[in-house]
Amino acid sequence: MVLPLLKLGTLAVKTLSKPIASRLKVQAGRHPKFRNFIVGIAQGNHRITTQMQRRIYGHATDVEIRPLNEEKAVQAAVDLLGEVFVFSVAVAALIFEVQRSARSEAKKEELRRQEMEVLRQRDDELAREVELLKSKLQELDQLAQKRGLSGVFGFRHAHGEESKSAAAN
Repeated sequence: MVLPLLKLGTLAVKTLSKPIASRLKVQAGRHPKFRNFIVGIAQGNHRITTQMQRRIYGHATDVEIRPLNEEKAVQAAVDLLGEVFVFSVAVAALIFEVQRSARSEAKKEELRRQEMEVLRQRDDELAREVELLKSKLQELDQLAQKRGLSGVFGFRHAHGEESKSAAAN
C-alpha cells in the first residue's frame, strides 16, 4: 500500500515542478537584481554553446561571438533556470526512490539473515540432540551386553553383526 502511494507522490512532485518552474521563470525575469545576474549567466552560456557548435560543425572558433540582446538573454536564462529546476526535482525524486529501494532491500536482507540464523541454530540443536541420542543408544547397548540381555531385547552390537556377516561369506 505504501509503495504505490510513494510512487504516486513522486510522480505528483515531478508533475507539479513544471508549473512551479514556469512561475519561477516569470518571477526571475521580473526581479531587477536577479535579472542582471541571469543576463550574465545567459551570455556566458551563449558563448560556450556557440563555441561548441562551431567546433562540432568545423567552423572557425576564433571569431568574436556577438552577445544576445537583453530580452533574448533573459529568456534564455529563465528557460535554462526552469529546465535546471525540473531536472533537479527529477534527480531528487530519483535519489529518494533509490534510497528507499536500498532501505527496503536492506530490510529484506536482514530478515533473510535472521531466518538463516534461526535455521542454523535449529540445525545445531538437532545435531546436539542426535549426538545425545547416539550416546544414549550406545549406553543402552553396552548395558544390554553387560547384562546379557541383548538377545532378549533384540540389541545387536554393530561390530558383532559385521563379523558374523563376514564369516558367513
